[in-house]
Amino acid sequence: MSFLELRMVSKSYGAGAAEVEAIRDVDLSVERGSLVAVMGPSGSGKSTLLTIAGSLEDPTRGEVVIGGRSLSVMSRNDKARLRRRTVGYVFQDFNLLAGLTAGENVALPLELDGVPARRARSAGVSALEQLGIAERAERYPDELSGGERQRVAIARAVVGERSLLLADEPSGALDSTNSEAVMRMILAACRRGVAAVVVTHDAQLASWADRVVFIRDGRIVDQTVPPPAPESLLEDVTGPSQQR
Repeated sequence: MSFLELRMVSKSYGAGAAEVEAIRDVDLSVERGSLVAVMGPSGSGKSTLLTIAGSLEDPTRGEVVIGGRSLSVMSRNDKARLRRRTVGYVFQDFNLLAGLTAGENVALPLELDGVPARRARSAGVSALEQLGIAERAERYPDELSGGERQRVAIARAVVGERSLLLADEPSGALDSTNSEAVMRMILAACRRGVAAVVVTHDAQLASWADRVVFIRDGRIVDQTVPPPAPESLLEDVTGPSQQR
């Protein structure tokens, strides 16, 4: 059963002659435990698709369903609660809070959801450790490099018990080694049952996905299933006896 569904979703900006349709009649479903990569040229509607899927914007037409609940009948407060408890989001500009350390940024969603501070901080440091930057946990965002800030944002998105992960170019500022670490972390979340959608320009990153969706001029124009990633890359996520 799909955890995320976009049903004939369209989004327009402006009005009259100035109206621009960012996405048009998009149907997309993502099951629990599945990773879907979205690819397409700049301006094709990829980021708009993510913001609508994560309830940050409302569609002009169509319906978004998360965990069997239609967003169209939810109040603003209910949507905010859904984002905090259910959705992990990795933004292109990271959206880290400047006044909190890296560890505090990662732990914040857990603390807002009632997890005791000590347990939330421990979970945050553990997530940072998986991405090789636990030693930066006490540093503030402006003391981190772009790649380090990106990894903090990814750790914040996957920590805890969220069910949906939405990532906009999660490896954009990273080298190949750190990109692999990010993808292992995302795949590990999927193996726990998380549904994930990753927007990317990187074909190698997309090859880790269970399905690749191609979008152009706001429409989904093709979908494909990439060949399985090499087992040596997946063993750290699934263990050598399991298959993708």
